[in-house]
Amino acid sequence: MNRIFMGSGGGVMTGRLDAAGTDAVNQNVQGLMGFLREYPPFNLMEPPQVRRLVERMRLRFYEAGQEIASPGDGPAGAWYLIRQGAVEGRRPRAQAWPGADAEGSVAGADDSFTLGPADAFPMAALLEDRPTRTRYRALQDTFCLQMDRADFIEILEQSEPFRAFALRGASSLLGRLHQRTRQEAAAVQGEGYVFDQPLASIMARDPVTCTPGLPLSQAVRRMHERRVGSIVVTDEGLRPVGIFTLRDLRREVAGAAIRLDAPIETVMTRAPMGLPPDATAFEALLLMARHRIGHLCVVQAGALAGVVSERDLFALQRVGIVHLARAMRQAEDTEALRALRVDLSRTVAGMLAHGVDALQVLRLIAQMNDHATHRVIELALRDLGDPGVPFSWLAFGSEGRREQTLLTDQDNGMLFQAASDAEARDGREALRPLAEEINRMLDRCGLPLCRGNVMAGNPALRLSAQEWERWFAEIIRQPTPEHILQAVICFDLRLLWGQDNGFGALSRFLLDQVADNPQFQRVLAETALRNQPPSGGLFEIAGGAWRTGAEGFDLKTQALTPFVDAARVLALSSGIAETSTAGRLRALAGRGVLSARDADAYVESYRYLQLLRLRRHQAQIHAGEAASNRIQAGSLNTLDRRILREALRQAADLQKLLRYSYRL
Repeated sequence: MNRIFMGSGGGVMTGRLDAAGTDAVNQNVQGLMGFLREYPPFNLMEPPQVRRLVERMRLRFYEAGQEIASPGDGPAGAWYLIRQGAVEGRRPRAQAWPGADAEGSVAGADDSFTLGPADAFPMAALLEDRPTRTRYRALQDTFCLQMDRADFIEILEQSEPFRAFALRGASSLLGRLHQRTRQEAAAVQGEGYVFDQPLASIMARDPVTCTPGLPLSQAVRRMHERRVGSIVVTDEGLRPVGIFTLRDLRREVAGAAIRLDAPIETVMTRAPMGLPPDATAFEALLLMARHRIGHLCVVQAGALAGVVSERDLFALQRVGIVHLARAMRQAEDTEALRALRVDLSRTVAGMLAHGVDALQVLRLIAQMNDHATHRVIELALRDLGDPGVPFSWLAFGSEGRREQTLLTDQDNGMLFQAASDAEARDGREALRPLAEEINRMLDRCGLPLCRGNVMAGNPALRLSAQEWERWFAEIIRQPTPEHILQAVICFDLRLLWGQDNGFGALSRFLLDQVADNPQFQRVLAETALRNQPPSGGLFEIAGGAWRTGAEGFDLKTQALTPFVDAARVLALSSGIAETSTAGRLRALAGRGVLSARDADAYVESYRYLQLLRLRRHQAQIHAGEAASNRIQAGSLNTLDRRILREALRQAADLQKLLRYSYRL
């Protein structure tokens, strides 16, 4: 394309440029439609709607550094969509934040972001018919497709996908992402793996039955006594000839013609639906949905073998998790626990396939690891005997936050009571064999030893309550690099096993110490800023190119850790006891430290990044590869790249708030 379509101009020149831009679009309608349909929401719109949208546009060229739209232009009169190039958006920050002025703005602080191909602006200003609050300028030579506000509103009214995108922005993209994630996980695991079980494994094997002549009142009494929702009517050969359910009972009562002394054959549903015991739960689900029934007979060689209800089917996922937890708590050795943790990987894939929230999946993994740890401690006590010192088992790091993925190692310690330093030394030595054995057993279960030795087997992390207080106080009083590294892991702590043994008092002590030490908070904030989101790479992600090398970037340290570390600093300094990252961000909003809108944006971004990480690990495990946190943005599809870019922008935004708060 040649560079004849310049930016803002006046009078006759503007008219000529607009006409030329319109001609350029008309000459390449199909090409522009193909470009748009690679991106949401345009890929969800009907082709005639996309064509209509393209035909209302004109192409405009902006040189690097040229302003495209600004607050001084008055009410936004046009919608811009980037065809090629990059645009910077910059607006004054307005946040209620430490160091803000009377109006809530941080002096000299601007919020900036980068837009790439298929990104559009200024959406909110057009919807609200007001000037944009953001100044947009071309970062490089850029072509934009421009559409007048009246045409924008018309397309908005005609296209639901376009309207949803305009009104909900990134949240509508996340909705599409979750839908595709379920499809991908189902493709890997099979269509709803929990429904591939045979009916023989889930059916009620002792169903309530009766003969056709039994009075209705007695049949209902049997159902009530057995607490079931159906009774199967059988002949002399136990062949089902009918079924009566609570739904049928409600129908009879509503009809006001019920006779309790009438034989059940007069009100039963005849020729009930049935499947053999080796049929799958999925087949049963389809049959129930097709005939809108809630109960199904399981029939073998013509005789009744059992009954399956819709409740049984929809409880499968929950029952599978409960069964897994129960099996872990009853495992006889570490080999059995290791096998069950392999099953956990399949359970996680199934939950993702059924659309379970990523943060809930993390909590499930942590809960299952808790069950494994509980059982390991019990097995170690069985093998080594009682050490004679009551103790508590503490979890640190991601386990302390309940944010574990399948790629995790151990971070733990021990807490016990002692009246003196000498008694503490004796207790620490008495617990040593048990602590070391628990660490080894957890390693055999698939929870690897911590390379940094943050484990109870380390005597420095096997302390009395008084020693733990002194240890934390020393870290806070003298924040050396080593102490800060310990703080980053050990300040996310929770009681995993055992009695309190002073844990509650220790937690309160820790919060009070941090809240009263601004210097330590500042050092902790400096450390939180060391893990930066990919710098200068937001546009490259949007465009599919990546300039940080063939290895890509680390999803954990460069994307998730900025959220985790910033939330920790702000929560501890605000006296918030919550340990999970999302919980801390929401609690900060409740205290007025963050706005509710910002907190929601940070939580959604964190949730997406964890989802991306879980999907990455699942794909690697399924392919027989070692799980890794490294990811190449160029390998992601368009939707993922757009949301990843926004999530990284939110991570950078949260770090800006931290920087402004502590003048860093």
